[in-house]
Amino acid sequence: MNVYDSNRMVDLLRPLGYKVTDEAEKADVLILNTCHIRDKATEKVFSELGRLRQIKEYREKQGQPTLIAVAGCVAQAEGKIIVQRAPYVDVVLGPQTYHRLPKMILEAARKSGNVIETDFPTESKFDFLPAPEKAQGHTAFLTIQEGCDKFCSFCVVPYTRGAEESRPVQAIIDEATRLCELGVKDISLLGQNVNAYHGQGPDGNIWDLVKLAEKLSTIPGLSRIRYTTSHPNDMSDALIAAHRDLPTLMPFLHLPVQSGSDRVLKAMNRGHTVKEYYEIIDKLKKARPDIALSSDFIIGHPGESIEDFKATMKLVHDITFAQAFSFKYSPRPGTSAAISANQVAEPEKDARLQELQAVLKDQLTQFNHEMIGRKIPVLFTHKGRKEGQIGGKSPYLQAVHAQGDESLIGQEHMVEIDECMTFSLSGSLVKESTSH
Repeated sequence: MNVYDSNRMVDLLRPLGYKVTDEAEKADVLILNTCHIRDKATEKVFSELGRLRQIKEYREKQGQPTLIAVAGCVAQAEGKIIVQRAPYVDVVLGPQTYHRLPKMILEAARKSGNVIETDFPTESKFDFLPAPEKAQGHTAFLTIQEGCDKFCSFCVVPYTRGAEESRPVQAIIDEATRLCELGVKDISLLGQNVNAYHGQGPDGNIWDLVKLAEKLSTIPGLSRIRYTTSHPNDMSDALIAAHRDLPTLMPFLHLPVQSGSDRVLKAMNRGHTVKEYYEIIDKLKKARPDIALSSDFIIGHPGESIEDFKATMKLVHDITFAQAFSFKYSPRPGTSAAISANQVAEPEKDARLQELQAVLKDQLTQFNHEMIGRKIPVLFTHKGRKEGQIGGKSPYLQAVHAQGDESLIGQEHMVEIDECMTFSLSGSLVKESTSH
């Protein structure tokens, strides 16, 4: 989502004459777009700001005025603290106000002092965003839903992104159509609870994610649709059936479970049980036997016992995941788990996480190894590192390389996989393959 937001900030600033540079030393405006999910996020922001301050001071000595902006969820949560600890920061804006960035940049350039926007405006930022002018390649992110009403005990999203809100269907269709006109073939629909999408349709009715995906599938050139992140409570039977019936919907699903213990899930306020998660997975595999699964795990949530951890390990062994993200629990100010007296000791969290990650790594390796000998469709998106090599993505988001002409970039071709590396696959183009 931050990648999407960053790209839209670029679109907003382009009419003012700005363009992207990969070298911070050449930038008139330095924007640090931040995330508050990971551990020590705030301190990492201040560490990076120290580096940007040096760039700003050097440039200004050369007579080149330079603005520093901090955007995103850390800005939302720590706005006043940022300007207190780093008064050289010119602009602070939360994730719901970046549509005001051009005005804030101009305002900061005209006066001394900080410009801060961390409220939750009544208007939707999406109503003020221009149509994309450039695509970053043949794949793209598209935010369709933001915010969260779930209030998991460990999560700051409801406080930094606000209440759950779905964009209108037509706005999403228009943006997706424009992206496809720019050459995009693979779109990932984004939302904190993307499968809870319920946007106003052009027919006046509320559309769910299934109906939206069906409509998106009719856009010329769009061959792949993905969505993330989902919540088990919003995994409807209709959405499961869509994985069977909708060819453009990729057979890869990220469905966070967080824990394999009902006791911990209740403490997390997840609202689902382990049994219910198993049932969803069973339905998905029956609907789409070739589906691959990804998940999130938080280890060492306050009160997690060794028995709870073993239950998580059992779930991982039972289901098997093609990919997973796993973290040690770390307190987030303002969340209910942060004030719990039952914190798990750091050494114990470390040991449990290492045990879990070893199994998850084995499962990832095994999933990739099972691709050897298979023919899979690959959307080629870029030149490879080696001469005559091109690279792309499988339906399961695996990096795939093959020998092929650059003219194939932007097209989908069948590839027979013959080698599995740690984080990628390689293979040969299937001669009878046709592009589309």
